[in-house]
Amino acid sequence: MVTAVRGPVITGWSAVSPFGIGREAFAEGVRSGRPAATALDAEQWGGADEQACLVPDFAIRDVLGRKGTRSMDRVTGLAVTAIGRLIEESGGSAADLGGESAALVLGTNTGSAQSMMDLTRDTFLQEKPFYVDPSHFPNTVMNCASGQCAIWYGLKGPNATVAAGRASGLMALNYARRLLAAGRARTVLCGAVEEYSAARSWLELHVRGADESDTVLGEGCAVLKVEPADSVPPGGGLAEVLLVEAGIVGPQGVAASLTACIERAVRRSGVRPEDVWAVSPSSPAGAAGAEERAALQAAFGAPAPRWVPQPARMGDTSAATATFQVVSVLALAAEDPAARGRTAVVTSVDRDGALACALLRLR
Repeated sequence: MVTAVRGPVITGWSAVSPFGIGREAFAEGVRSGRPAATALDAEQWGGADEQACLVPDFAIRDVLGRKGTRSMDRVTGLAVTAIGRLIEESGGSAADLGGESAALVLGTNTGSAQSMMDLTRDTFLQEKPFYVDPSHFPNTVMNCASGQCAIWYGLKGPNATVAAGRASGLMALNYARRLLAAGRARTVLCGAVEEYSAARSWLELHVRGADESDTVLGEGCAVLKVEPADSVPPGGGLAEVLLVEAGIVGPQGVAASLTACIERAVRRSGVRPEDVWAVSPSSPAGAAGAEERAALQAAFGAPAPRWVPQPARMGDTSAATATFQVVSVLALAAEDPAARGRTAVVTSVDRDGALACALLRLR
């Protein structure tokens, strides 16, 4: 018999999404299912898309002010805003997070593809390759957003960036779990971020498969506050992180590989299929999404749990997808008494082969 795992607890969350800025805007968007796509101004964006799911009216200086934002890129602005909202909505201040005992783990795909391409372009266009604006160079580094967030809010604990495509959010959550288990931090803010940009638009156009041609890109950042179980009152918090299991797509395909990942997670955690309140697939476009759904139906299809995918009307949020799945589960669980004490299963499948499965016991 497997002993149930006692893991860290998610005690807060917030999001900056195509539904708006903050937790309430996201929860309302999930409940309503309202569309978030908007037509793009070709002169402003210059990408390959006619529409995208953008954070409405998101201008960095309007949201964060002029101080310290002159050279801030969009992906960093989204992350700084989301963490600020989490602190605000948790009813505390940045100082309450604990300074040196507060860690940050942020998932990303590449960081800001737009910043990388802009700086590279400048090396060709300027009179000499090194005549570039040095203030833009930090934006080209993948961990720029996490570093800027730590500076902005005084987070002096471990700071990490995790890149695993659509699975980045769950990989970040696992990293947070390990930091807490090792005693390296007392509070971890973890999440994932993705920006919309012309650079990302063109890159996606050239890497999509034939079954992904209808994809609408989205953007945003979702962030969780995770604390050790012994620092949370019994029954407090929003969800206990029982386990995060990672894997890769093997030669047997997505369905079989994900099934093996789910089976390992269930076996290690002691969760029974009948304990599952909801499942949340990442729902990638095309065949991968169909195989992900087949694996979940085979594992938890009888009795059928609630299905909570990332809201399709938010578009493809790439690296931020998995964390948006988690906060969607938390938003809906808060309104459903049947969720209390039961488990949510969150899975992620990335086109490059990363797999992940997280088990959350809801409170």
